[in-house]
Amino acid sequence: MQTPAFYSQVRSLAVHDPLAEFLGAADNGRIEYRYIDAVKLAGHSCPTVAAAYWMTLKGLASLYPDSLPERGGIRVEFRQDQLSGVTGVIANVVAMLTGATHDTGFKGIGGRFDRRELLYFSADVAEEIRFTRVDTGQAVDVAARVQRVPFAAQTAELMQKCLDGSATDEEAARFRDNWQARVRTLLLDHGDDPEVFPVRPASR
Repeated sequence: MQTPAFYSQVRSLAVHDPLAEFLGAADNGRIEYRYIDAVKLAGHSCPTVAAAYWMTLKGLASLYPDSLPERGGIRVEFRQDQLSGVTGVIANVVAMLTGATHDTGFKGIGGRFDRRELLYFSADVAEEIRFTRVDTGQAVDVAARVQRVPFAAQTAELMQKCLDGSATDEEAARFRDNWQARVRTLLLDHGDDPEVFPVRPASR
């Protein structure tokens, strides 16, 4: 699988998964996710997938500054309902990284490792997503202002040509380059920009 070179430059997310440790799936329960994992899950790379990956990384880094985030120990609440806009796409990526599910996840073993009742929609939260540590109750609100990083000029026109079949090979290649260039800019140039990815302590 060949992908744009910048994928490997995006910061990875390491977590501790006690279930993976218990069942011997990963040494010490350490699992490392990379942006390509989000791309594989979604089947594509776009600003939404990038934002989902990065909001999770930023939120968990804030909640666990000195230790690995505890996969399966994080409650996730979305302000929008699951059918609004791209919320469902974002939730799929966030669920993979955090282990949080609503009622379809792993039921646990002997009263431990239950991954259900950790993912909620239509929540009363200040930003796009709220991440909460189950063990301490500490929470942060995270958002992605992807509109602050626009596409290159003519990207929309090139997309339409690709959709209606009128694009030349050169135009199709330019569209793909423009599309991934915006993703690259979001993650590598604005990943730590608080105007694009704000992270704030949550107040209940």
